[in-house]
Amino acid sequence: MPTKSLAELEAMVGDSRVTTETFRIEAGKVAEFARAITSNDPVFRDTAAAATRGYDRVPAPLTYSQVSRFPRHTPEGVEETGFDLGFHPEYVLHGEQSHEYERPLFVGDVLEGTTTLTDVFQREGGRAGTMTVAHLETEYRDQHDDRVLTERTTMLETEDAVADEHTADDMAEPNGGAVTADSDVPSPTDDGFERVRDLDGLVVGKSGPTVVVDDLERRHFVRYAGASGDFNPIHYDEPYATGAGNETVFGQGMLTAGITSRVVTRWFDLRNVTRFDVRFRSRVFPGDTVIATGEIVEIDPDARTVETTLEARTATDKTLLTGSATVDLSRSD
Repeated sequence: MPTKSLAELEAMVGDSRVTTETFRIEAGKVAEFARAITSNDPVFRDTAAAATRGYDRVPAPLTYSQVSRFPRHTPEGVEETGFDLGFHPEYVLHGEQSHEYERPLFVGDVLEGTTTLTDVFQREGGRAGTMTVAHLETEYRDQHDDRVLTERTTMLETEDAVADEHTADDMAEPNGGAVTADSDVPSPTDDGFERVRDLDGLVVGKSGPTVVVDDLERRHFVRYAGASGDFNPIHYDEPYATGAGNETVFGQGMLTAGITSRVVTRWFDLRNVTRFDVRFRSRVFPGDTVIATGEIVEIDPDARTVETTLEARTATDKTLLTGSATVDLSRSD
């Protein structure tokens, strides 16, 4: 249970504070973050590739705003979410994450983020005991005071470690962390994927690209921590993880979300993505293979928008997350 009472937490609902300042989108960091989510797309590291796709600057991956958690981007005295919720980090889980985009983030942007605690409540979580749930919303504005992104985050604190549905077979030693179908070195300006630019040929039920990442290792979790700033030791410190009741370390939920976002950015242009949402179902462990897929569920020909569902599973058919993305093809105009 949190060190703060529910009444103390409820009293903070509605409070807002600046949680990110002078968050400069840097070319080297964008390339590092793309590698951490296993992306080889040259658009995230090469100005010529970006120009070929119609961008005057290098864009950042869909979930890049996670990098804002680094201390150098946070005002003095602000930590983590910006609110002292009294959560114990070893029992904190990421429940849901939602992104609404006015436009992509680009190298050279300088952002400020303001976070509001929108709700706090408790509910019974079954085997994990009582869960304390916090909803937070962060609005990012650029150096021109234009809103570019709104994030909505759901954080959970459980009484005990959460038991996953993985088995001993899932804990097999990794065979080198190969990235299936993604390990080829792309050309300097092209990754070989043709993005959807209009509604021609699109039908409900049509599947998008499949992204497969074979046998994640602990080093992938450490790499993502270094790229994103998520240094919760539950992801890389074995004694810490097992001391909290887990069988071993496990990957960041936003690492799985980043891998899944690659389905969207292989399928559509970044500029056309208006929303990317995920709901975390299970944790990813060393040795797991992640298979991310998408499917079209709705098309509005008048608005030229496309709704998709997303899913990431393991090779043993454990659901890691479900999600959705909205695309507005009129933005290409």
